[in-house]
Amino acid sequence: MVFFGYMVFSILFGLLADRYGRWKILLISFLWGAYFSLLTSFAPSYIWFVFLRTMVGCGVSGHSQGLIIKTEFLPTKYRGYMLPLSQVFWLAGSLLIIGLASVIIPTIGWRWLIRVASIPGIILIVAFKFIPESARFNVSTGNTRAALATLERVAKMNRSVMPEGKLVEPVLEKRGRFADLLDAKYLRTTLQIWVIWLGISFAYYGVILASAELLERDLVCGSKSDSAVVVTGGDSGESQSPCYCHMFAPSDYRTMIISTIGEIALNPLNILGINFLGRRLSLSITMGCTALFFLLLNICTSSAGLIGFLFMLRALVAANFNTVYIYTAEVLMSASILGALCLFSSVCVVCAISAFTLPIETKGRALQQIK
Repeated sequence: MVFFGYMVFSILFGLLADRYGRWKILLISFLWGAYFSLLTSFAPSYIWFVFLRTMVGCGVSGHSQGLIIKTEFLPTKYRGYMLPLSQVFWLAGSLLIIGLASVIIPTIGWRWLIRVASIPGIILIVAFKFIPESARFNVSTGNTRAALATLERVAKMNRSVMPEGKLVEPVLEKRGRFADLLDAKYLRTTLQIWVIWLGISFAYYGVILASAELLERDLVCGSKSDSAVVVTGGDSGESQSPCYCHMFAPSDYRTMIISTIGEIALNPLNILGINFLGRRLSLSITMGCTALFFLLLNICTSSAGLIGFLFMLRALVAANFNTVYIYTAEVLMSASILGALCLFSSVCVVCAISAFTLPIETKGRALQQIK
């Protein structure tokens, strides 16, 4: 339901951002996500919990506008270096929430974990004072005065001066039209990128959920625990309920931290690949390797081997996201563990082929406008 909310509102927020600005939608989505995230900790029932997390998903869908603002400010030659470095902050947040969960859930419960996790989002709202609207967006809407003010501010911060001349970008009367994506010029690219996005998201969250499943059920060498274990929510006064899982041990949290660190492990190689091999070849290689490592998870191995495979998978799926974010911005503006892993692998193979056959290479290519 979180992803359902994300899916529906990502379309809405994308259209609104093209009409009214990236900054406004980013602020609205940030406030929305922080508000409903905090409300989740007070959910009186499971149904309310699911509803509120759906609303969180709706809000989070607008956070991608932050990446778009950054993409529209970055010069072409630096885009392939700077955008993947954003992964460091994603990693920091992931490690922080795992560390907090290991301390808070066993002691005072999941509700307090959500409350504590909401604090950074609330505090960072202050940062919006220092985030400018995309100068590129302002120019495209004819608001060159606002764009110039932003660029002059940037030049002043960098102790530089504005270059001579005028801002010459055609004013777009029609912005944010879904039909533009299906224009004959972009149709093939659009369809293939949709397939790639589906596959990358499928693989990324698949490996995260698979990690939890493998750790919860001790699925090393295919063994499976069938015993029901009673767990508590950690909050006083809450009833116990039996389920087919057990609370993570400290070693499980350590394993998740190690595998999460993998998300940054291939960043230097990913940056080199993006800039020297190009977006298409780099993405097809990492997607193909992702497919391979999903299959390797089926090998009977030790706990250390499992951690190693998860580490590499997290590194590869993170590299996939880095590349497809850049490419997209530049060109368009528990039945069977074996069966599940093979399905993840198959989707990655399809995406690798789709990436390799994309019709446009965007390395060194300026952001495009549809006239």
